Amino acid sequence: MNPISKILAIFPLIILITVTLSFPAAFSADKNARPVWTDTAKAAVEDPDFLLQGEYVGSGVGMQVAALGGGRFYVSSFEGGLPGAGWKRNAPTVEQIGTDGLKGRIGKMKKVVRESPTLGAKPPAGSVILFAGKANDQVKGEVKDDLLWAGAQSTGEYGDFLLHLEFRLPYKPTALLTSQDRGNSGIYLQNRYEVQVLDSFALVYDRAQVKLPLKSDPKQWCGCFYKFKVADTPMCLPPLSWQTYDIEFRAPKFDNGNKTADARITVKHNGITIHDDVALPKGTGAGGGRKEVPLGPIIFQGHGNPVAYRNVWLLPR
Repeated sequence: MNPISKILAIFPLIILITVTLSFPAAFSADKNARPVWTDTAKAAVEDPDFLLQGEYVGSGVGMQVAALGGGRFYVSSFEGGLPGAGWKRNAPTVEQIGTDGLKGRIGKMKKVVRESPTLGAKPPAGSVILFAGKANDQVKGEVKDDLLWAGAQSTGEYGDFLLHLEFRLPYKPTALLTSQDRGNSGIYLQNRYEVQVLDSFALVYDRAQVKLPLKSDPKQWCGCFYKFKVADTPMCLPPLSWQTYDIEFRAPKFDNGNKTADARITVKHNGITIHDDVALPKGTGAGGGRKEVPLGPIIFQGHGNPVAYRNVWLLPR
């Protein structure tokens, strides 16, 4: 091979190396490379879509607007009012529109900011304070800015209890709305039964009513028992809102090592009952492969997304 042929033979490799070294971010497959905000003030300044997303009410209708990035929005309109606040539970009217179209829709509507009625709930006497703004010996995990971040767990193990917690999902508009990449976390009761934590704002759980490609099963969306049961009402609020779970858990019962009763769970999401005394015959998600036990820890699952928790307490029953 002559010198010129040798140069031409390796030329494509030189181009590939140059592109790879010069533009790593542009070609990154890392999901965490997507823009993400954990501060409302910064999101409002840096992304104009943030101030348009949210909930609106008008004459006999409630509207949820989820930002999709780049001036695009997923809009669900609910007859009668918002989920948990008047919705008649029929199929919402769904559309994808741009900024100008959205402003036309919301022109005569009122933007509302709902808060859970249990936000800031005080622990009853006898409660175990898992997290109240400072690191303690009841939970292990990262504490920053007076918040507990996903990837933590309790140091104690519990059977029957009432659990209160508050969580905040990041604003991650370019992540696919139906995927598992919008603030994914989860609350694992006894490290076996997962109540999903995820930004699925503006989605309902009926596949036929979702007008986007489904990148994950609705049973994997916020409020659901992971891959086992959808929530009765979609109560997810917009990202960067503080939300609540109030969970009443009854552990499985055993007699001489044999299970005599299933675990049972009631969940209130932002004050609305989304699971009412549901029996779980085994763990859910990754917990389904673990042997059930009478006592177990609380896991604040980490999935590489900055999900924050605060005001976490547990009342043993």
